[in-house]
Amino acid sequence: MTELAPSLVELARRYGIATGYQDWVGHYVHVSERTLVAVLAALGVSATTEEERNVALAAQARGYWARSLPAAVVGRAGVQTRFWVHVTHGAPADVWLRLEDGTQRGGIVQVDNFTPPFDLDGRLIGEASFVLPTDLPLGYHRIHLRSNDYEADTALIVTPDWVGLPDKLGARRAWGLAAQLYSVRSKQSWGIGDLTDLADLALWSASQHGADYLLVNPLHAATLPGSQASRKGGSTPIEPSPYLPTSRRFFNPLYLRVEGIPEIVDLPKRARVRQLRDDVQGHTRRHEAIDRDTAWAAKRAALKLIHRVPRTAGRELAYRAFCAREGRALDDFATWCALAEEHGGDWYRWPNSLRHPDAPGVAKFVSKNKEAVDFHRWLQWQLDEQLAAAQSQALRAGMALGIMHDLAVGVHPTGADSWALQDALALGVTAGAPPDEFNQLGQDWSQPPWRPDRLEEQEYRPFRALIRAVLRHAGGVRIDHIIGLFRLWWIPEGAPPTEGTYVRYDHEAMIGIVALEAHRAGAVVVGEDLGTVEPWVRDYLLLRGLLGTSILWFEHDLDGGGPLPAERWREYCLSSVTTHDLPPTAGYLAGDHVRLRESLGLLARPVEAELEASRAEREAWLAELRRVGLLEEGQEDPEDTILALYRYLGRTPSRLLGVALTDAVGDRQTQNQPGTTDEYPNWRVPLTGPDGKRMLLEDVFADARAARLVEAVRAQIDPATEAPRV
Repeated sequence: MTELAPSLVELARRYGIATGYQDWVGHYVHVSERTLVAVLAALGVSATTEEERNVALAAQARGYWARSLPAAVVGRAGVQTRFWVHVTHGAPADVWLRLEDGTQRGGIVQVDNFTPPFDLDGRLIGEASFVLPTDLPLGYHRIHLRSNDYEADTALIVTPDWVGLPDKLGARRAWGLAAQLYSVRSKQSWGIGDLTDLADLALWSASQHGADYLLVNPLHAATLPGSQASRKGGSTPIEPSPYLPTSRRFFNPLYLRVEGIPEIVDLPKRARVRQLRDDVQGHTRRHEAIDRDTAWAAKRAALKLIHRVPRTAGRELAYRAFCAREGRALDDFATWCALAEEHGGDWYRWPNSLRHPDAPGVAKFVSKNKEAVDFHRWLQWQLDEQLAAAQSQALRAGMALGIMHDLAVGVHPTGADSWALQDALALGVTAGAPPDEFNQLGQDWSQPPWRPDRLEEQEYRPFRALIRAVLRHAGGVRIDHIIGLFRLWWIPEGAPPTEGTYVRYDHEAMIGIVALEAHRAGAVVVGEDLGTVEPWVRDYLLLRGLLGTSILWFEHDLDGGGPLPAERWREYCLSSVTTHDLPPTAGYLAGDHVRLRESLGLLARPVEAELEASRAEREAWLAELRRVGLLEEGQEDPEDTILALYRYLGRTPSRLLGVALTDAVGDRQTQNQPGTTDEYPNWRVPLTGPDGKRMLLEDVFADARAARLVEAVRAQIDPATEAPRV
């Protein structure tokens, strides 16, 4: 490989771009010049020639010295935080704080800084360093600088040193269900599980079986077709993956329970709503896969009717308060939704006058389409109310945490967030993952990543708002691929995933903001830290009090081989037997995952070899279960094995235990097969029992198998609750 120019290496270093990395088998990989140039271009830096690189290096240095204060200062409570200021060389620098509550605070101490002054267009700029007091309150404050008649200010974010588990949980361990909400339908739902079903599932698991949380798939907004797009020649089907949303800040109205909206009682056409529900339920009974498009078409028609019903004075005040709280972000999202109904969901194909929230045609469109825009604002209000009700019901039923939301890694490249937040996102690259043991060609998630520089320049406001929104009505959040808050794999447009590189983020700021918002919400944070992870990252997460993730099938003893003994699992962790990217445990034990991948052409070696590897893994775990006395010799009934595996989780020190709802009911169908799109009905599989027949939520509540498994897990938390074994 051609050696990289020193100027390119230095430019990459300054922008946090890796010029090499260690792959999953321990080999050092050098990043190509082509990749580095493309990634720098996504950050707005031209670096094709030596001249461009030298110009970029000089501009980066000038940009640093031209700033009076850092774009944002992030510190931890109880820890000294140092920051710099730039003033005319020799001029005074008076620095003070304005706290979040409006009070002014001094006590900032200047410390030595021997950096030589910088000549900025004939003006010498000096650098001074200051240290903040260690007793500052948590929150979003501001640092102020005055030098002669010049003034400037910047953000100061003081974050908790430790998150940990909420006080309401205490020192005890807890268990909870994990469910794909769309698959959990009831007799009353409209072909897809909804927020009333979520509340009812929480009520059952808490009041009947002592669960402390309910983890659900991401409920982020998806691109939803409307009647306008349909009239223009058809609309794009709803993206089924909850991990490829149009927005992470806002929620998916497909999950609304129409009958839960108060204004429905004053709707003159309630018979029409009942007919819409009956039609979609009849369609659902005739089709195996979950049909989001049909469900949304029916719900949209009903919701349009209810939106036109006049609100009482009190309800109108509540709506206006919600809109004021959400502000510009809600307006932009609702505007995008209305624009997408008119012009399609790919904003890159819109007229130039509509391709940015501040573009001249946008305000004109809003003025002409006020009702359409307000409809989407109103939908988010209804979601906010039903999410709040679900969390309230979960807590009232006895849960210590309540609903735990799932935060996806990123957003659709042509969706609402990529339009509204395009100034903070890197365009021309996508996020993904390098090759690893399970995906040896790497992964391209097609999602535009945050630009680290723009996030800092914007004082992390978009990220702050995102975390605050997902925790508003939650007792916890699972952050998918939390490693992406440290470094993220960027892939240049048109290149394969193998031709990417890592770009680093300010993890102190990103994790710190997550910690601050979780502290304020009284919530727990679970980081999905599976896959290729730098060892120090897990140590850092532990030191900040964020829980990791352990999946039983991935817990191997690196010293002796085979399963990792229960007593050596991590304590600060959410541990489960399986995850949504694997079959339910009954299917995994039977090797269904191997046969499915073989049928889809996803195997890199003969199916016989894969089945043998799967059998060996299963036998190793059966041997481990027998070793610890959870399974008798010759006892291989799948239900007994699943019970034993979950009881094994109880032998670990993990603070949170997770039970997949699919395992509780004996489901065998895979929800998602990585590496496929249309080849398999990913994210469209309804909940079924061991016989393959669809199960409604009411069936779950009466299912003896489900009760037996969750009570077995509950007994690991509180042995006094375990019923006699038969």
